[in-house]
Amino acid sequence: MECTDRTAVATFFAAEPLVVGGTVTLSDEAAHHIRVARVAVGDCVALRDGAGRAAVGTLVKVSRNSALVDVSETSEIPRPAPIHLLAPVADRERMLWLAEKVMELGVTSWRPVIWRRSKSVSPRGEGPTFQAKVRARMTSALIQSGSGWLPDMFPEATVERAVAAAPLGTRILLTKDGEPIAGIPMHTPITIALGPEGGMEPAERDLFIGAAFLPVKLGSSTLRFETAGVAAVAIAAALQATSRQSNV
Repeated sequence: MECTDRTAVATFFAAEPLVVGGTVTLSDEAAHHIRVARVAVGDCVALRDGAGRAAVGTLVKVSRNSALVDVSETSEIPRPAPIHLLAPVADRERMLWLAEKVMELGVTSWRPVIWRRSKSVSPRGEGPTFQAKVRARMTSALIQSGSGWLPDMFPEATVERAVAAAPLGTRILLTKDGEPIAGIPMHTPITIALGPEGGMEPAERDLFIGAAFLPVKLGSSTLRFETAGVAAVAIAAALQATSRQSNV
């Protein structure tokens, strides 16, 4: 049965190419969710591949470890304007929360930065196993939000490497003594750097300032890094959206 005239009852992540007429095999996690949510064979479901492609299709088979969906229609989801986040290596749970929220806001890339004070945090989020958890949390947020794009993910980097990898454009370093963010003109791409728990050391700050990162503050109080990251990305995304509308 074609799915084009029916409403999807659930949305799932698909790691395989989404092609009209093709059959996609979903993961064991998706199959578990299908069983728990009582999605039935013959139901219409929505799919996202995390790279801007969406689809709808019919669930044709469910087993303990997988599920099959026949794809009947595909579409493209435009990528948001680029916002790159340099997140500190910090407490694991707080990093996961930050990853989830900035995914919902449309961040383009995620690069963890090893600040000197990152090394004193325990338990901290680093290494391939933790990166896989970040990816899983972002994928869940992709499905929940109905977004189309997963951020590009990079391994942990030193301050020096993070600065060298930042693209040209508006570069922002969140600090307590910078200019108010509302007064900073932003042009794409935007890179936002978050300092670590306990603050950055002067030499680290100097590296960013020397690379044309603008010291910017969000308010008069000291925010946790994850709060500051979500607020800064939200402001940048809103300004980009406003700029796009004014240019239409």
